[in-house]
Amino acid sequence: MAKTALITGASSGLGTEYARQLAARGANLVLVARDRGALERLGAELARDHGISYELLAVDLTKPRQLEKVTDRLAEVARPIEMLVNNAGFGLDLAFESNDIEDEARHLALHVEVPMRLMRAALPGMLERGSGRIVNIASVAGFIPRSTYGACKGWLISFSRWANGRYAPRGVTVTAVCPGFTHTGFHERMGLAPGNEGVPAALWLDASAVVSESLRDIARGKAVSVPSLRYKALVALTRLVPPSFAARVGESGR
Repeated sequence: MAKTALITGASSGLGTEYARQLAARGANLVLVARDRGALERLGAELARDHGISYELLAVDLTKPRQLEKVTDRLAEVARPIEMLVNNAGFGLDLAFESNDIEDEARHLALHVEVPMRLMRAALPGMLERGSGRIVNIASVAGFIPRSTYGACKGWLISFSRWANGRYAPRGVTVTAVCPGFTHTGFHERMGLAPGNEGVPAALWLDASAVVSESLRDIARGKAVSVPSLRYKALVALTRLVPPSFAARVGESGR
């Protein structure tokens, strides 16, 4: 695994779990999120438990000057980043027609433009060294019509597939990780208390299992990782059912 990994959205959810599992494998970390306090607590915990070093970048990735701090760090030659995990994100109500358009624009920027810019910053150094891992946290929603969230994640999946095919022969793999509903606090940040998400219990995944399975796929250089057999089966079904039915499935849950 990587000597140094940069993780966005590291202060909670899957970002925190990637930090923990990569630190346990000996990776040093660059932790990126808006909440400096949460980053400081996480970094101190991982340094104590695993003896790794860490850096903090407390930034809002939707603000260009703050995003530039992260792209600059990715481009540093003297302190290379061997793994980039594009994890930062947030959710919106599925009712696009009533959502604030500025919220939708920030949502699009954080899920599409920001990962694109960070990948572009990381790739030259990785290609020159002949090694690197880029991980884009997408979603099963990227295979199912699901308002703008599904559209953003669909872009990440498509671009990751292309980029992996192009750059893997040069030593740099790009993987879109596509979890289903996962216990991470994501829905609570949307204002939904546990149990009010409209999701059957059987569809929930554990964050640690999602990350560990995805890290195996990343190590194998897979372009797309869909953790858990149940969601692999669901994704396979989306290729067979009519688009209208897939759209109705996409309306379930929040």
